[in-house]
Amino acid sequence: MTTIPTVDHIDALASEYADKSPSEILELALNQEGEIAISFSGAEDVVLIDMAANLGKPFRVFSLDTGRLHPETYQFIETVRKHYNVNIEICFPESEAVQALVNEKGLFSFYQDDHKECCGIRKVQPLRKKLATLDGWITGQRKDQSPGTRTEIPVVQSDVGFSGPGKQLIKYNPLANWSSAEVWSYIRMMEVPYNPLHERGFISIGCEPCTRPVLPNQHEREGRWWWEEATHKECGLHAGNLSK
Repeated sequence: MTTIPTVDHIDALASEYADKSPSEILELALNQEGEIAISFSGAEDVVLIDMAANLGKPFRVFSLDTGRLHPETYQFIETVRKHYNVNIEICFPESEAVQALVNEKGLFSFYQDDHKECCGIRKVQPLRKKLATLDGWITGQRKDQSPGTRTEIPVVQSDVGFSGPGKQLIKYNPLANWSSAEVWSYIRMMEVPYNPLHERGFISIGCEPCTRPVLPNQHEREGRWWWEEATHKECGLHAGNLSK
């Protein structure tokens, strides 16, 4: 068991593991001391859960329930919980903040104001609260997932956006170098559970009002927040991807 790397060592780890397999990067993460958890919402994350189960190491999983997910997504979360016999730690937004937003601006303010305020309340704040209890988190981010925001993500990084005073939070991105095709080849080969919405043209799946199917040859991120600028589609969970 190694110790939690300091900020001085994270770049060296990122370089050392840059070309290693997702399973090797995941094993590095699970070997770190402290509290580490896999962030689960989509197909990539279940691939990580499957890999973790195959490594035979203990691991934690958490997921965000925004209150606006598709019914199929809620069923998918339960399917994964049962399939891997894993406890999924569900994180919820603060009810008072949701109530204040809805009472002031209605249920669909994001179509006029952009999605950041709603995502901030329903996703970012619950994530920040969860990450305050962790020393590292493991994500399913891929470099080709979002034009303009994820093309440079390393396999290991210091999460400056969610690190607190005196606390170094580490983010692991084991699938950073994989393509969507590689993710789905793994899903089919290993018979990994997936959200049934994928069979209806949904690729990147978020909250129900902000997600739609994409047409052939459209980028997967075009199904998210389609009324906004196409190349900067981040909800705030990975705010470090956005240029300052």
